[in-house]
Amino acid sequence: MLIDESRFKRADSFASRASLLAHAEEADGRRSAEKENTEPEPRTATMSAPRPRQDPAAAAVTGPESSGERKQGGGALKRLKPRRSQTDRRPATEEELRGLGRAITPEEVLGLRTVTRDYLCKPEDNVYNIDFTRFKIRDLETGTVLFEIAKPPHSDLDEEDEENVDVDTSAGRFVRYQFTPAFLKLRTVGATVEFTVGDRPVNSFRMIERHYFKDRLLKNFDFDFGFCIPNSRNTCEHIYEFPQLPDDLIRQMVEHPYETRSDSFYFVDNKLIMHNKADYAYNGGQ
Repeated sequence: MLIDESRFKRADSFASRASLLAHAEEADGRRSAEKENTEPEPRTATMSAPRPRQDPAAAAVTGPESSGERKQGGGALKRLKPRRSQTDRRPATEEELRGLGRAITPEEVLGLRTVTRDYLCKPEDNVYNIDFTRFKIRDLETGTVLFEIAKPPHSDLDEEDEENVDVDTSAGRFVRYQFTPAFLKLRTVGATVEFTVGDRPVNSFRMIERHYFKDRLLKNFDFDFGFCIPNSRNTCEHIYEFPQLPDDLIRQMVEHPYETRSDSFYFVDNKLIMHNKADYAYNGGQ
């Protein structure tokens, strides 16, 4: 598992711990979407369950939108399935969106047909001070942790040192992953994310994540975080149900590392406030 460490040299960067999946086991596993809000001091977060939606331009997994069961010890264990949108979006280019002169909306990024070359918003657009502090990927069928990264709790630089450092505006907004080819055979993956919110309430927090191989859209995921109270720490797990990829496409993705890329767009009240990017290699262990 590789991370672009140069992106994380500053004090507010991530310290990572990653593990490669040597092989994917065929096993019966519970597929679940768990959402919990941990209690900060002095307030507790109350967010609606993230609701995944999938764009028709990408392969979709059909099934009920959600189901639930009682878990041991009380509470509801929610299972969320991607749902297919029937609305066609007008194709959009990165140049068109950049020239709008205003905040970009979810419908507009859903019209993108290729991965972006640059970021569509600035770090300072995150006026809600949303800060992602932990991220974990696991195979839901076997429980194997495939990747985990966490932000250190304290800064190693004092304020004076920080003022003298040239700030990389893409630091913390880009991650490089390396997996084994077996990752492309997985069917259901859980991505647990922990984040904090500043002193402003966050309404209609939403993430749209689009994955591409070269200029081909592979899949689109759309999750609603819902409402987040100010000064809260929140944890949720997104459930990614991957379509079966043709063997020829898998071979190409393995043979062309880091040509699989993704854009993750984050919206509050239908306005783009954060944009993260990633690229992927699937030739680990070879």
